[in-house]
Amino acid sequence: MASDQQRREHVLVVDDDARIRQMLTRYFEDEGYVVSAVSNGSEMRANRRQQNFDIILLDWVLPGGEDGLDLAREIRGQSDVPIMMLTGRDDVVDRIVGIEVGADDYIAKPFHLREVHARLKAILRRRQPAIKKPEGDAGDVIRFEGWQLDISKRQLLSADRNEIELTTGEFDILVVFARHAGRVLNREFLMELTRGRNLEVYDRTIDAQIARLRKKIETDPTHPQLIKSVRGVGYVFTGKV
Repeated sequence: MASDQQRREHVLVVDDDARIRQMLTRYFEDEGYVVSAVSNGSEMRANRRQQNFDIILLDWVLPGGEDGLDLAREIRGQSDVPIMMLTGRDDVVDRIVGIEVGADDYIAKPFHLREVHARLKAILRRRQPAIKKPEGDAGDVIRFEGWQLDISKRQLLSADRNEIELTTGEFDILVVFARHAGRVLNREFLMELTRGRNLEVYDRTIDAQIARLRKKIETDPTHPQLIKSVRGVGYVFTGKV
């Protein structure tokens, strides 16, 4: 349990099933988190207007004509807060679609609470800024083609110094690319370094996240010059670091 003096991460659960809301609320509160739980998009918006959240657990199927994908798109258009999709759908295509709209992870129902917690902790851990280095130490800053990637601040700045919002997954993939510039990386390598687990059926979600990343850093995402595909192998980062 976290001490009262330490800020506790705030989790927002969005699920129309009261039993799942109650189960997740009890579990994560027992683990030391602050938890808010709502049943639909309207309640989610009301809560997000009133307070900030560290992560959102979002059900795919919701009442009222809006599904989790709609809400994920809406959230991602406003914020880079991590999103974990919770759903009864276990089709690979659905997983890819969830990642394409900006979700950071995807877990199918029925799920084990410890697995949900493990994935949630992994996402939040990757979001934490690195330990601050002494003044003047630029070891955590990578520059390429006018871009500046500050790993300790988890911040990407364009050549004109505008900050580009990246999801947790997009940022992690870009860091791996920049640290391995010029080296062809396969999907297994990218998944292991960014999520710490084997691919299994998640192989195409890496492609989806890279497609989103290209839209943010490439001049022409349809003809990428920084992150190039290597047919039958994976990807290579060609930016000059």
